[in-house]
Amino acid sequence: MDLKFKAYLEPTEIIDSDNKTIIDYAMIAIKNAGADPISKAVKLYYAVRDPIWYNPYLPFYRPEHYRASNILKYGQAFCVGKASLLCALGRACGIPTRVGFANVRNHLATKQLLEFLGSDVFAYHGFVEFYLDGKWVKATPAFNIELCKRHNVIPLEFNGREDSIFHAYNAEKKQFMEYLDFHGTYADIPVDDIVAGWEKVYGKDRINLWIAGYEESGEALERDFGSEEVYFGKDNTQ
Repeated sequence: MDLKFKAYLEPTEIIDSDNKTIIDYAMIAIKNAGADPISKAVKLYYAVRDPIWYNPYLPFYRPEHYRASNILKYGQAFCVGKASLLCALGRACGIPTRVGFANVRNHLATKQLLEFLGSDVFAYHGFVEFYLDGKWVKATPAFNIELCKRHNVIPLEFNGREDSIFHAYNAEKKQFMEYLDFHGTYADIPVDDIVAGWEKVYGKDRINLWIAGYEESGEALERDFGSEEVYFGKDNTQ
């Protein structure tokens, strides 16, 4: 093992790539991929993008909220949880894999989500980087295909050779998402950094209110993102 990749191949408490359910799921996903790491990474990407549904209303403040095996078990997550799962699957297949984070501005969301956040900035948006063919390649598996269709966004594809991040425009040429600030890459999910980053963008009072709601309910908030009203923003009206 090349020591410079050691941290990106080993399991962590959160990115539990040694978990049996993670290994089994990874092996099923790459069954017909052959020996090529690029083909394997592509198969893994699609095994996360669509089967794991995007849900922005899930808890976010404890390590178990991002644990890859938990994401696989429950079948839903927001971008960071989906990145954690994809990262674990990559490591389970022997591909050096890490997670990266950026603040993004979302011009295409739902009215309810924007009101919930109090901002159109999505703090610490998560993505994955695979080390393939001598370079790090970005992959963003956040939005499942059903959600993309509803928002009229062309589903984000990944070929293992080029960076795949959110399209700048949706299918109607309305601005969709722009990257504002990159926070770097990590070998594990930096839960404390994520919470601190969210507090900076959304405010501590709002964060504490969310946490209180999760603690009271014991699970996700009673919100259905899939049925919410798509909002195109003041500069992207229909």
